[in-house]
Amino acid sequence: MADFISQFKKSLETGFIDKNIGSEFLYQPKLLVNSKNPRKKILSSLLWELQTCESFFISVAFLTTGGVATIINVLHELEQKGVQGKIVVSQYLNFTQPEALRRLLQFENIELKIATNVDAHSKGYLFRKKDHFSLIVGSSNLTQNALASNKEWNLQVSAIEDSKIIHKVQQEFESDFNSATPVTSEFIHEYEKLYERKRITLSELDEEKIFENSIEPNAMQTTALSNLADIRSGGKYKALIISATGTGKTFLAAFDAQSQQPKRLLFVVHRLNIAKMAMKTFEKVFSGQKSMGIYSGKKRELDKDFLFSTVQTISKLEHLKVFEPNHFDYIIIDESHRAGAQSYKNLIEYFSPKFLLGMTATPERTDGADIFRLFDHNIAYEIRLNDAMEEQMLCPFHYYGVSDLYIDEKEQDDITLFNKLTSDERVKRIVGKSKFYGTDNGICRGLVFVSKVSEAHTLSKKFNDRGFRTVALSGSNSNEERALAIEFLESENEAEKLDYIFTVDIFNEGIDIPKVNQIIMLRPTESAIIFVQQLGRGLRKLDSKFYLTVIDFIGNHNNNYLIPIALYGDTSFNKDKLRKLLSDGSTDLPGVSTINFDRISKEKIFESIDSANMRLLKDLKKDYSLLKFRLGRYPLMMDFVDSNSRDPYHFVKYSKSYYDFIGKVDSDFEVDLGNSHSEILRLFSLEINNGKRIEESLILQELLDSESLSVEGFKLSIKEEFNYNVSDETIESVIKNLNFEFVKKDKNIVTLENGRISRHPNFTSLLQDINFTQFLRDSIQYSIYTFRQNYSKSSFTAGFVLHNKYSRKDVCRLLNWDKDISSTVYGYRTNKGSTPCFVTYHKGNDIEGSIDYNDHFVSPSVFAWESRSNRRIESSEIQNVIKSERVLLFIKKADSEGTEFYYMGDVGIIPESIEQGEMKDTAQPVVHFKFKLGKPVPENLYSYITDAKIDTTIPQLDIAPFEMSDTIEEKITPQQETQVFRIPLLDFYAAAGSFSDIQTAEDYSMVEVPEFYNKEGYFACKVIGESMNRRIPNGSICIFKHPVVGGRTGKILIVEYYNKQDIDTQSHFTIKTYSSSKVITEGGWKHERIILKPNSYDASYGDIIISEEDIRDNNFNVVGEFVGILNKKL
Repeated sequence: MADFISQFKKSLETGFIDKNIGSEFLYQPKLLVNSKNPRKKILSSLLWELQTCESFFISVAFLTTGGVATIINVLHELEQKGVQGKIVVSQYLNFTQPEALRRLLQFENIELKIATNVDAHSKGYLFRKKDHFSLIVGSSNLTQNALASNKEWNLQVSAIEDSKIIHKVQQEFESDFNSATPVTSEFIHEYEKLYERKRITLSELDEEKIFENSIEPNAMQTTALSNLADIRSGGKYKALIISATGTGKTFLAAFDAQSQQPKRLLFVVHRLNIAKMAMKTFEKVFSGQKSMGIYSGKKRELDKDFLFSTVQTISKLEHLKVFEPNHFDYIIIDESHRAGAQSYKNLIEYFSPKFLLGMTATPERTDGADIFRLFDHNIAYEIRLNDAMEEQMLCPFHYYGVSDLYIDEKEQDDITLFNKLTSDERVKRIVGKSKFYGTDNGICRGLVFVSKVSEAHTLSKKFNDRGFRTVALSGSNSNEERALAIEFLESENEAEKLDYIFTVDIFNEGIDIPKVNQIIMLRPTESAIIFVQQLGRGLRKLDSKFYLTVIDFIGNHNNNYLIPIALYGDTSFNKDKLRKLLSDGSTDLPGVSTINFDRISKEKIFESIDSANMRLLKDLKKDYSLLKFRLGRYPLMMDFVDSNSRDPYHFVKYSKSYYDFIGKVDSDFEVDLGNSHSEILRLFSLEINNGKRIEESLILQELLDSESLSVEGFKLSIKEEFNYNVSDETIESVIKNLNFEFVKKDKNIVTLENGRISRHPNFTSLLQDINFTQFLRDSIQYSIYTFRQNYSKSSFTAGFVLHNKYSRKDVCRLLNWDKDISSTVYGYRTNKGSTPCFVTYHKGNDIEGSIDYNDHFVSPSVFAWESRSNRRIESSEIQNVIKSERVLLFIKKADSEGTEFYYMGDVGIIPESIEQGEMKDTAQPVVHFKFKLGKPVPENLYSYITDAKIDTTIPQLDIAPFEMSDTIEEKITPQQETQVFRIPLLDFYAAAGSFSDIQTAEDYSMVEVPEFYNKEGYFACKVIGESMNRRIPNGSICIFKHPVVGGRTGKILIVEYYNKQDIDTQSHFTIKTYSSSKVITEGGWKHERIILKPNSYDASYGDIIISEEDIRDNNFNVVGEFVGILNKKL
């Protein structure tokens, strides 16, 4: 406790006396505000305090359903944990919403009261923690605007229970709470009458204001209109508008048409009801200046100035011939992403208007059609979902990802799957969640998207059996039936109003139902585009709608990673960006909208991100082609950046350079650099221009246009822009990197003489090729851009950006080490006075006891770390760590994240923490340390890393956890004493060192094993040699399983390498870590070579390469996958 008090006092000194005093950030006072840049939300702090509290007390004047919606998930989690809370709100001005009170009343752990006799206007949030209190007090009520977007000031302070401030706050709260009225269902019923009278009065005033206002373009429309005018002034007569659903595309078209005053106008859509709605919009804007009519089916009002037609009618030759090609001055094609279809092409090719305008929310097509070419690549304006939300053009939404019942479509036949999708248990869960999350006003007008038409009809019937009023619609329903259903969904007449419409995809686009306030998604997310289209059905603004509720039932689907891509609008397909967005929750979402997941559904998405292949050739080709269509030329890497498209480094990783990728996929690409230029471009792309360090890229950029540059001038430019000093050691390292000495592929690129860095003649010769220079410049620009995006002056420490991710190889390079020795760094290594420590926080279940280190966070500011096993304090290795000038901490959550680690900063060793200990499972000596982090880990990153993975595929059973490592002692209960389990012990050597002497594998004996090894395909054999001694000691009896299923890369495998002369009876065996390099051919994937890697403390062991020829001739066979070590002496 004394240590805690000391830390606490220091934090107070930092906050109230001297900001330069170093202290625990957690207890420092903070000003909480909402900010767009940098993105901050008071809500983030409130959620963290709720998640980490032992009880809570809230006193606010105003409470809304939007405010409850932002915290409802965490309130549910607190209820499950038994954390108690008290909330008191105010009836002041009758602003608090009755439905918000009703929503809170469902929580058994919350005592809810309302102040009715005083004009209470307090805004305070108090949280009891393990050893202190946290208080937030200021201007924020419990409303979505106050917590996420309004200009608000709130002070957060920490104090100990015996402090005077906590005593006074608790005293004041209890006084207000005790004098307030308990909220009951009866109270809400009576209060609702007062609230409704006030609401009706205010809505009447709002209607008067609406009729006073004329129709004017909004900010987006004004900008787009200006851009359209510029396009026309440039002599162009085609343009495309890309605008999110609900942002006013039709009004924009009408405003532009009004500015041009065409004599004849044609508006083309794909559905008659949309044509009618568009005509109403134009009638509002033109106010009788033009006559308007419909041209569709049997209705053909040819005498009208403006015609609104369906493409199914107007595109037919007999209808086209009714008009002269120049009959229309202005043609508008709505939902123009459909314009790739032949019907649209027919009318575009036939007519020759003075101006052709295309409008779409999603220009991306899945059939490879080039929509942009139809409009001469003239994009007048583009505003996507997130931009529209930022500009408050759409209704905010609160998204809830909830775990579906266990449904895995790949494992089900159609009948079994249908029965699960429509089971009473699932219906009960859907109904329960729809009521729990509710709507903005308590009256549901919902759309439910399902996978199959039969599912829609069955679920609709089961909802109706439970007292709901619903219908199911599909493509077989007429336009009249659909229109009637929509009318009933929006109806104010309780006798006819519908609660839900169930459908598959007919409402994905081209439908306008402003009153929709709840969307339920009961289908897997197969496309981010379709997800956004369905979400967009409820985002149209309406004065009486405060927000949209979105409930997404998330099952075990491979494409779950598309959900954050769709919600956050991040199409970079960068896994780390997606993980950060998901971890940060709603912080990076514009406006007051929120994104919330229950724990299981969130883990499912993280698992999907981990396992997803973001570099599938078909996806890379699709995104490349789309941008090529958009630009009308082959794109460069920076074009992807400028278009907010896929991270172009995916192309580099796939093909070793972006140039190589284009050559692979684009048949129109005719540039041939030759082998030497291509090789250098690959090296620059992979080894230099990855955005981790900027010095090399900036020097290259300068040398593209100049023969040389001054070292001192270069250092000065870095100081001016980035505010850090470049050391001579870094310059020396940069030169070695640019000449590829670091990766042992020496090339003559630059020289350093007399304080100047110059081009080597070889590099000058390479730059004579303008195509090589173009691709190199593009690679350099991407690297510089990436570094600048990640760089922050306050987060930069001697080469590293705090909380950025780096591989071991990156770290070796950025620490100015002479050679790449990343393959021997493993957990840590001291070199040149620096010790980088690499920690995998959640180790695999099969990790062996000798390397199952107990590395963990003590707090966001302190990390407990262990040395390698078999180490003592007095050893030179440990003394080198202790005496290091720099100790750097790098952490990743799990191996599934890949090879990069988050840089947690340079850390200080807490001297009194160094102590000799022993491994928990093996009793081997180990040294314990505690590291003090320079800055605490941000809350969301801390939660992401420390949260243990949970089982997302089966219900959580109430059983004791079963722990297993590679080395397992047999555990025998009295009931098991008579039962013996045996598996084959194969009588051959799996030689861990080199391919073994020829052995026969036809004879074997049996060996006793624990029950959990008694499985079909499991066998044992003895491992000889030291090449895997980091994992497998020489002479160990190991357990393997056959066959090997799933991916092999990274697994320890026993491999059989046949002798061609005696293939029937003799073979060679080895055990190594498997990796391979592959290429894609017309017939699918093909191995180029297979690499069997050692994992030894002895660096003399090298890789074993199985060549393409041996692969082709089937001269090797994977026998089994390593499971563990049997702890039994034989």
